[in-house]
Amino acid sequence: MSGLKEQRTRIGSIKSTRQVTSAMKMVSAAKLKRAQDTVIHFRPYARNFEKIMNTAVSGSENLEKLIYTAPREPRKVLLVLISSNRGLCGGFNSSIAHFAYELVQKEYSRQLADQNLRFLTIGKQGERFLKNHRMTITGNKNELYDLLNFTTASEVAEELISQFRKGEVDRIELIYNEFINTAQYVQRRETFLPVMLTSGVPLTGDIIYEPSQSEILEKMIPMALKIEFYKALILSFAAEHGARMTAMHQATDNATDLLSELSLQYNKARQAAITNEILEITGGAEAQRK
Repeated sequence: MSGLKEQRTRIGSIKSTRQVTSAMKMVSAAKLKRAQDTVIHFRPYARNFEKIMNTAVSGSENLEKLIYTAPREPRKVLLVLISSNRGLCGGFNSSIAHFAYELVQKEYSRQLADQNLRFLTIGKQGERFLKNHRMTITGNKNELYDLLNFTTASEVAEELISQFRKGEVDRIELIYNEFINTAQYVQRRETFLPVMLTSGVPLTGDIIYEPSQSEILEKMIPMALKIEFYKALILSFAAEHGARMTAMHQATDNATDLLSELSLQYNKARQAAITNEILEITGGAEAQRK
């Protein structure tokens, strides 16, 4: 009967686990819906701002003179790794962390050897991975997820822009998981600074820039960078909850399948134990009659 007791304990444990994974799935589904709504509502603003930027850039011949767009030799590189603070979301964190590590090995091995490669982490999981691989981390912004909005994201973006303007870094890249749909995301890298702008076809007609085209760009580019940074955060946030919802859904299904199998085994073992007890009682009764 000790075996039956162990099986009952295991079945109870798996039932509790299934309740937890099912609850986590529902919580992630609700958070995913809010994250998707944020992405959907933000896209038109980002898209229209990009159109305005392209209009301002069109026909400009002074892009290389702007501090944000002037090409630099990437001696000092800062990589912003965006992951999550919590686990239980499948390969969401490991995939982006390995993606960043491989990027360093392939493209920034010289900067790594010269100790000119640094990381800023957003998410405890990515930070833990980098520490285990002895990468240089200048700081983290894990608290961003406590109140993720455009204002808090803009503050971090301003810090990055300030470092670039002061010459503390020559290149800044964003590395994150881009949300595609509930069950799919892709690893993405984007050059944050310097801004890769190309002069477009000059617009027809008389256009007057006030105060000047270059001054307008000086004001617009930081705003465009804040938009890009916030977009990366909300896409990663949506991908995280999509990955967690999928992982918890699979875990719940696996727990259900395992419960069915264990229940069958338990019932067979219980039937066998009852049969043995009946045989023992019958055998005892026969022995007494003799």
